[in-house]
Amino acid sequence: MIDKRVGDPAQAVADVKDGDTVLIGGFGEAGSPIELIHALIDQGARDLVVASNNTGNGQVGLAALIAAGRVRKMICSYPRSSNSRVFPELYRKGQIELELVPQGTLAERIRAGGAGVPAFFTPSSVGTVLAEGKEVREFEGRPYVMERWLRADFALVKAELGDRLGNLTYNKTARNFGPIMCMAARTAIVQVSRIVEPGGIDPEVVVTPGVFVKRIVEVANAAHESVLVAQGVTYP
Repeated sequence: MIDKRVGDPAQAVADVKDGDTVLIGGFGEAGSPIELIHALIDQGARDLVVASNNTGNGQVGLAALIAAGRVRKMICSYPRSSNSRVFPELYRKGQIELELVPQGTLAERIRAGGAGVPAFFTPSSVGTVLAEGKEVREFEGRPYVMERWLRADFALVKAELGDRLGNLTYNKTARNFGPIMCMAARTAIVQVSRIVEPGGIDPEVVVTPGVFVKRIVEVANAAHESVLVAQGVTYP
């Protein structure tokens, strides 16, 4: 059987290249793969296009990746939140690009990428600047905007339990974008709190089947973004 375990986060992200598109899980701090992101900072890949729900907080995790100058463009729904300092400053200076996507549309673009659906129509953004330059069609008397799928070279995801085959479960809302990101990426890399043997996860509760996961790394006692921000931690 295929063993998808890797020794540490550094090994897991070693082949991310300059210019790659990377999906990063998380809804605020819930499900944010801090250790994988920090390993990516240490790895040094640049000119990345990153898709995530938001742009990180404080000077850790995704915000630290942006602060290190590694991200060329962000695709997200919430570029600014209560503790997001890095991205807004760089954006105002014209040092980073932004593609703003409504949250439901972002989720569906990723899901479509994983399902092999090149495009779909949604009423979200009709009549706004977000619809400029996009095809609009009318269905049953209502206008809809065409949106393209979103696929990536890599996905960095945080889950709760995994086995060596890559089957995953998640901790409550930490599930958020993780399952669809694993489907939409060529290489899905997942950090889990604990790796169990095959059969250690009830097949009836598996959320992400191992077929969508390429690498899995155990990170016990993973860091929490809000705790690091409260402590004033800066990475690196």
